[in-house]
Amino acid sequence: MKSEKEKEHNILEQEISNIIWLSVSESAKLGGVESKTIRRAIQSKNIKYKVIKNRYLIDLSSLIIFLNERVKLKNKFNDRGLGQYVKKWKE
Repeated sequence: MKSEKEKEHNILEQEISNIIWLSVSESAKLGGVESKTIRRAIQSKNIKYKVIKNRYLIDLSSLIIFLNERVKLKNKFNDRGLGQYVKKWKE
């Protein structure tokens, strides 16, 4: 059986037709975190990524989901990252 998190992620993938791919540094800037945090997420396979010419490209939607899973990262995302510009997230 799939967990609710997996079901939610599958629904998100179906709705997205054009995936936005970001580099590690872009992801870190948008998330308000260090690039080391993004690299750890890649290593632990917590975010969706692909490798092109020895460079990681990270899926924006999986990055946002990852940053909202942990309280500390969510606070950084909302205070320093992209979240500070969004009044209310779609639930």
